Amino acid sequence: MNPRIDWAIVAAAAILGGCSNGLPLGSSIQLFDRSASFAARNRPPTIGQPQRQRSWMAAGARHENLLYLSDGGGYVYVYAYPGGKLEGTLTGFSLPQGECVDGAGDVFITNTNLSQILEFAHGGTQPIATLNDPGEYPDGCAIDPTTGDLAVTNLSAYGSGQTNSVSIYSSAQGTPTLYTDPDIYFMFFCAFDNKGDLFVDGQHFGGAGHGFQLAELPKGSSTFTNIAMPVVVDFPGGVQWDGKYVAVGDQEADVIYHVRVVGITATVVGTTALTGGLDVVQFWIQRDNVVGPDYLSSDAGLWKYPAGGSEIKTFADPDGFAEGSAISLGR
Repeated sequence: MNPRIDWAIVAAAAILGGCSNGLPLGSSIQLFDRSASFAARNRPPTIGQPQRQRSWMAAGARHENLLYLSDGGGYVYVYAYPGGKLEGTLTGFSLPQGECVDGAGDVFITNTNLSQILEFAHGGTQPIATLNDPGEYPDGCAIDPTTGDLAVTNLSAYGSGQTNSVSIYSSAQGTPTLYTDPDIYFMFFCAFDNKGDLFVDGQHFGGAGHGFQLAELPKGSSTFTNIAMPVVVDFPGGVQWDGKYVAVGDQEADVIYHVRVVGITATVVGTTALTGGLDVVQFWIQRDNVVGPDYLSSDAGLWKYPAGGSEIKTFADPDGFAEGSAISLGR
C-alpha cells in the first residue's frame, strides 16, 4: 500500500499561514500519513490546541434531524439532515474523530488528542459529560443497543507499550474496561449488532500494522475472535450494523461490504460502491441512506443505501478535514 495522507497515523505538520479556514494566522494542524513508519511511534504528536471560538447552534435545531460531521481541524459541524443547512458548530476539540449516538439522541465524539469522549445532547452546544480514556488515543465509538454500554476503539496507547485496545464504559459512564486483540496493531472503528456483539476493524501486526483485520467480541466475552474476510480490504474504513449485516468499509476503495458473520468466517452478501467518494472514513447508515465524510475532498457525501452509486448530496466542510459522521434524530 502506498503511503497516504490521512487522519490517523504519522504527523506531517502543515503550517496554515493566511488560510481562510477559520484557524488563526500561523497556527498549525497535523495531518497523518498512514504508513509503516507509525509502528515506531509511541504517541502521535499534538494536533493543534482545542479551538477557543464559541460553539453555537441555531434556534430550533434540537427539533431537527442533525448530521454531525467531525473535522481534524478541531471542529464538529452540525447540519440539518437531509437538507444540508449548517445549523451549528461545536468547538473546543483537539482532533475530533469518531462519532456515535445513543437511544436518547445524545452524540458521543472521540476527542482523540485529549484522550476523551465528549457527550452532547441533541442540538446542544456544551458537553453534558466527559469520559476519560487515560493513556489512549480514542478513534471510533459505538453504543450497545441492548445495554447502553459505550465501546471506544483506541488507535494506539502511549507510554505503556500497548498498541491497541477497546475501552468499554458500562452504561456510557465511569471508568472503562479495556479489551485487546493480540493480532490487531491499530484499532480503527467499531459497531454493535442488534444482539450486543461488538465488531471492530483494524490492521494486524504483519507489515508493521498493514493488513486488514476484522474481529468480533461476542456479548459477555472478554476474548476477541478474528474473522477471515473473503475479499481484500485495502484500508480500514467504518463499521456499522445496517439492521441485517455488518457493514465494513474500505477507505481506499470507497466501498462498503455487507458481511454475514458465522463463527470465524465472513461472507460478503453485497456491496455499496460510493461513486465519487474520496477516502470515505467513518460512514453512517440512516435507513436507506448512507453519509460518509470524504477526507480527500473535504466534505461529506450522501448516497442511497444499499444501492450506492453517485452522490445525491454533498455537505461542505468549511475547514477541510472531514473524518467522522453521525445522525441524531430530532425529538
